[in-house]
Formats: sequence, C-alpha cells, structure tokens
Amino acid sequence: APKSKNLPTVASLTNGKKVDSAALAKLIDQEINKRLKADGTKSTGLCSDEEFIRRVHLDLVGVIPAADRVLDFLSSKDPQKRAKLIDELLADPRFGNSLAEAWMVHLVPRESNNRALKQKPLEDWLAAHFNKNTPLNKVVYELVTATGEIDQNPAGTYFVANPTVDKITDNVTRMFLGVQLQCAQCHNHPFTDWKQTEYWAMASFFMKTRVNGTPQAAAKKGVVLAVSETNKAPKKKGALPESAKIVPAKFLQGIEPKMNAADPSRPVLAKWMTSADNKFFARAMTNRFWYQLYGRGLVNPVDDMHDDNVASHPELLATLTEQLKLHQFDVKFLIRSICNSEAYQRSSLSTANAASIEPDLYSRRELRVMAPEQMYDSLTLILGAAGMDGGKNKAAGGKKGGGTPRDGFITFFRIEDANPLEYQNGIPQTLRMMNSPFTNKSEQIAAAITKNAKTPADAIERIYLTAVSRRPTAAELERRTTYVNRPGATPRTAYGDILWALLNSSEFVLNH
Repeated sequence: APKSKNLPTVASLTNGKKVDSAALAKLIDQEINKRLKADGTKSTGLCSDEEFIRRVHLDLVGVIPAADRVLDFLSSKDPQKRAKLIDELLADPRFGNSLAEAWMVHLVPRESNNRALKQKPLEDWLAAHFNKNTPLNKVVYELVTATGEIDQNPAGTYFVANPTVDKITDNVTRMFLGVQLQCAQCHNHPFTDWKQTEYWAMASFFMKTRVNGTPQAAAKKGVVLAVSETNKAPKKKGALPESAKIVPAKFLQGIEPKMNAADPSRPVLAKWMTSADNKFFARAMTNRFWYQLYGRGLVNPVDDMHDDNVASHPELLATLTEQLKLHQFDVKFLIRSICNSEAYQRSSLSTANAASIEPDLYSRRELRVMAPEQMYDSLTLILGAAGMDGGKNKAAGGKKGGGTPRDGFITFFRIEDANPLEYQNGIPQTLRMMNSPFTNKSEQIAAAITKNAKTPADAIERIYLTAVSRRPTAAELERRTTYVNRPGATPRTAYGDILWALLNSSEFVLNH
C-alpha cells in the first residue's frame, strides 16, 4: 500500500506572475497538447458552433439555449463570439443558481434525516455569492464558521445537514481539502498514511459546535434551527462515535494552533483552511472546478488527492492553482480561462480508436450525462412550465403532499455518487421519459414550435433547433420529411412524433 501522504511540490508555469484569462487558456492548451504530442495522439479539433453553444449553456447556466439564441449565434460572424458568450453566461443570474445546485449535491447528504430540511435558503445563499463573484475563500470561510438561526443565516444549514462531529469533518475535508480523511476515522487509513489521530485532531475543531433541533422537529413543532459554539467540548460517552479520540485540535499536516478554550474553534480552522498558503484548499478547489467542466479532475477521483494519486498534468494543476490565488480566488476568472481553451472547446465526435485513448489526455470532449436539474430545466424550456408541472401529475415528478414536480423529477433521476462520464439511468428512468404526460404533450408543443413554418423542412429545422440546438443533417431532413409526407399522416402528429423522438434520444440527455 502507498505510504506517503505529502502533496507533491510542482513548479508553476507562471512563476508567481499574474496572467489574464486569455493567457491562461493558452497555457492550458500548451500543457494538454504537450502530452498529446508525447503520446502520439491527435485531438478531435474544435467543436462546431452548435456543439459549443449547447455545451457552454449547460455547463455555465444549467439549461440548453433557446432556439432563437442558437440561430443568432450561428449567424454571427464575430470571431470573438465564443469568448463573448462565455462572458455573457458568467454574468447571467442562472450561473450562480446552477453552480449552487451542483454544490448542494455534495454539501447536503442525501439521507432520510435531511428529507425535511429546507435546502433552498442555503442554495440561494450560495447562488448570490457565486453571482456576485465573492472570493471563494471568503464564501467557504463564512460557510464553515456559520452561527445563529438558519432563518437569519442560511449558511448554518450546512451544519444541520451534517449535524455530528464525524459527518461535518468528513464533508469539510472531502469537499474543501480534496481529502478522503473519513477512512481514518476508526483506524489508520488503509491506503495512505493518514492516521486516526490526524482525523480526530481535525474533528476537534468541530467538537464545540452544536445544532439546535432537527429538520423533522422544525417541520412539525416549529423548532428554531440554529448553530452555535459552546465553550466546552462534549464528553466521549454518548455524544461521539465509539471510534472517537480526544486529542488536541491540529491542522492537517500542520501545527497545533494555540487557542483559548473559551473561544470558538471553527474560525481558527477556517482561517487556516482558506489561506492562500494552505497547500490543500486552492488546489482542491481548482481540481473541483476542472472536474465540473470536464467530468473528471486533473486529479481523479476529485476528492482523493494525495501524492500517490498524481495529477494527469501536474504543472497545469499547479499553474491554475497559483493563478486562482493570485486572482484572489476569483471563480469566474478560473472558469472563463478554462472555457476559452481549445481543450474545453474540442469536439465530442468519436474517432475509430476512441476507446483506446485515455480520457485524461483530453484529446476530445468526453460525453457527459445531464444532471437531473439540467434535464428538467431543459425540458421546461421546450415544453413550458405548465407542460412539466401538471400539479397532481406524478409522472412529471410531482409528489402528493409536498415537494414540487421539479423536486420529484430530480429525486427520481438522481443517482448517488454518479460518474458524469457514465450513463447510469436504467429502465425506470427511460420509461418515465417515454411514457410521461409531459413528453407526450409533444404534439401540441410541436404545433406551437412549427407555427407559421412555410415548408416541412422549415418546421423540422425549428424542432431540431429547439430540442437539440442544431439544424438537422441532410440525411435526417430527408428522412423526417418523408415521414411527414407519408400517406395518411397529418403534419401536426408527425411533428409531434419527431419532437418526442428527439426528447427521448441519447443526444438530448447527454452534454456533448
């Protein structure tokens, strides 16, 4: 088993010099292309404008583009239109909402104790910060140090969702430090050199944290949920797991800070954790944003970073990390830089030897599965809110007695710890899409889409632009026109069938 645990020290390509997003994008391509050349592998080249506009909309604002937006983009001759679209979407309020939803999946465990938890306030809190482009280290500091009633400070929801010492320790170290420290809770880590005492030294920073009430009690009895810090840590018996060790608080691979026993512990931890000098935080956050845009981290898995799990491109990760810190943890700067790179804008079209090419070469854009939130919102864009809602329509995801249709849809399509590069939905999800009233409203929706179309070709093109953000190929157009014009068929029904087929296609449910 690997013995070492110290993160590798790799030189940055910019040596402490602050660069702009265009220069950083070029450095990304330099490093990606260097390894491609060494491997003797060719890239797929840049994606089409149709691929790009759909991809960047899903990645940055969580929903496919409207058909008229696609047409405007395709008709534009501006050589800077991709960069301008990236900037436009980063300024869109949907950017913060989409990023917040992606974070909530990791911050709030999907377990029975959290079913009654009102998560929207925390999600809105995160979205507001992401849209304002609050420095990432400040956002995480406020999250980790949250106190007070969660109605007044939604950040406290994080602790209500992770109410025990071990749960919050596991989540904080995995999410913000990129470390699977939980494997050392009961014994020394079996695969790295993390010690059980190191786990509980980190957990000691949360020993004085108290959560008043549970989500269930708050829902039934009107209990006010609040987070606070006492001046005393709990005794081991009854309040802590059997594996707990009472040891002094100590930074991971760092010093034991001097603290007044009566003072809060979390601010001390958060200050260390979000510092530019911290060797874990900026690196883990950089890797996580790369993962969000590519479906895999430069270090993969994204939350298991140690020197025996080396980065695919060490100098690139070091450079991106350094630039994130030099730009005061500017998330939009990092995302803008990545999205403007050729590596991000490569085509997802497969090649004859695609299966033999390692995905960490980034020779092409790997296909990713839409998140349930993205799928619901994209369907809503096409079918309309009324078409997706249905009130009591269980097939649309509605749940009698509570939750919105969107909540129900997301729950039904959510797969725990899903790999975004693998399609893991099964027969139930496929049947839901095929047979639900919301997709079977396609005839009336298609009628609205094709209204005033002068020819079948015009109507079919409008349907394709609406559903899959591209024009049909010549072969597709010929086949669909033949289908519309077949004996005994009515155009309205035929157009509805075409829309239904596209919504149930792999092309629709994948981000490519």
